[in-house]
Amino acid sequence: MSANPVLVFDMDGVLAEVSDSYLAAISATVEKMTGQKPARQVIDRYKEAGGWNNDWALSHELVKQAGHADVSYEEVVAVFQELFIGHTGDGLIAREKWIPHNGLLERLASRLRLAIFTGRPRGEIEITLRRFAPRIEWSSIVADEDVGRPKPAPDGLLAIVEAHPGIEVTYAGDNVDDARSARGANVRFIGVAGPDQSCRADLLKSEGAIAVIPSVNEIEGVL
Repeated sequence: MSANPVLVFDMDGVLAEVSDSYLAAISATVEKMTGQKPARQVIDRYKEAGGWNNDWALSHELVKQAGHADVSYEEVVAVFQELFIGHTGDGLIAREKWIPHNGLLERLASRLRLAIFTGRPRGEIEITLRRFAPRIEWSSIVADEDVGRPKPAPDGLLAIVEAHPGIEVTYAGDNVDDARSARGANVRFIGVAGPDQSCRADLLKSEGAIAVIPSVNEIEGVL
């Protein structure tokens, strides 16, 4: 079992559809704090450029760009979390959808070690995994608070590589920060471009992806 390769997943856009959760929380946070709702295309441009994997940081940047440079990062985080988590987990996080089809992770787990490296805080990882994948055993879960430097730095992947010495590691992610993190850790990268995302597919290929698929549900065909 110890020789089984490791398949590491990013969460947002790979395991969980977050258009109505994290991305909606960015938009709602900025609108609540500035009265101006950023277009989805604006958020997408920041994400595609890289360096904005942290949704709190992106929300703060958009608040400042809307003319509210006096608003602190901590204030933005507080509003974001109130909207995203709510009081009892009934916030925007409840709108998330699980992307893997029934049985996919179980089949993968029969021949691979499964792991997660994401920019989410651990508490938010656990909420989603309890809801959608309570029976999956993960060999490693690396959360935002577990790394000194967030993606695109390779720290999280390097921790997983160190925990599985001599074992092949592959990372599946959906943006340039994921690809650059994989390159920095010298692990294989599979891009998940999303449906009808030819531009993103080209971008992920240019960043070194060994394959690009429209959905994580296609991953068995490229492993």
